[in-house]
Amino acid sequence: MNDSSRHHFSMKHMDYMYNTENNITSNSSATPGDMNATGIAQIMIPQELFLMLGLISLVENILVVVAIIKNRNLHSPMYYFICCLAVSDMLVSVSNVVETLFMLLTEHGLLLVTAKMLQHLDNVIDIMICSSVVSSLSFLCTIAADRYITIFYALRYHSIMTTQRAVTIIAVVWLTSITSSSLFIVYHTDNAVIACLVTFFGVTLVFTAVLYLHMFILAHVHSRRIMALHKSRRQATSMKGAITLTILLGVFIICWGPFFLHLILILTCPTNPYCKCYFSHFNLFLILIICNSLIDPLIYAYRSQELRKTLKEIIFCSWCFAM
Repeated sequence: MNDSSRHHFSMKHMDYMYNTENNITSNSSATPGDMNATGIAQIMIPQELFLMLGLISLVENILVVVAIIKNRNLHSPMYYFICCLAVSDMLVSVSNVVETLFMLLTEHGLLLVTAKMLQHLDNVIDIMICSSVVSSLSFLCTIAADRYITIFYALRYHSIMTTQRAVTIIAVVWLTSITSSSLFIVYHTDNAVIACLVTFFGVTLVFTAVLYLHMFILAHVHSRRIMALHKSRRQATSMKGAITLTILLGVFIICWGPFFLHLILILTCPTNPYCKCYFSHFNLFLILIICNSLIDPLIYAYRSQELRKTLKEIIFCSWCFAM
């Protein structure tokens, strides 16, 4: 994979950088037939739409993080992991907003940049996005494992999943995500990078699916063994958390799936006409990725009454303060 085809791995900025270097205007008035670095006709989407979705997603995820920090009832390992998932979504939102603003300012002649500056910015943005996908998958697996322990080891849960262990897991996930993402960008010319990402995506999905299969098949049998009222309530709460995670994982697959299929096709059939046709929808895949960051906070709020209540308080207080 050479530099000109790297846009398949990174985000929309690489297409723009290539076009800038070749004096090709890339803006919202472009036609669907505009060509990118590989000669593929790209479907163009207004930069303003990227900016709007990115800002909404950023605000939503900030509210989720603030709500979890503010409400002591949400200070539990599962919500710590959900908070980190929101931060992962924020990385996508921030990178999208910064990138889009940068492109709009350059497009309108308000910002003059060199090819070297564009390259550095692209590297930073790629690391943020790659860190987001790696950490998101990792925290989805972590939440799945947390729910599994809650259901099948309910009496020992608090001794197994302590706050200290949760913090350690969070630190390890972030350190691994940032380190691996940096290495991915440094060695972006090697197809092994794409293969690693696709493999990681597949492994995490299989791991989570196995846990789900075991959870939902045996949860009913397991719940019969817990007859005490407070324990049965705990079981119901654990299953509710598992269902919430199922929804989150489903949305993640829908929104990120086309992008990972894009990567798979790069490895298997980069010159095939049908694959090239699929490549032309790359910008739509980016919109889906941003939508994932936008939808996740709505799922958190819908599935958690406590979180929803705290979010309402924060929004109401902000509105009153603004008045």
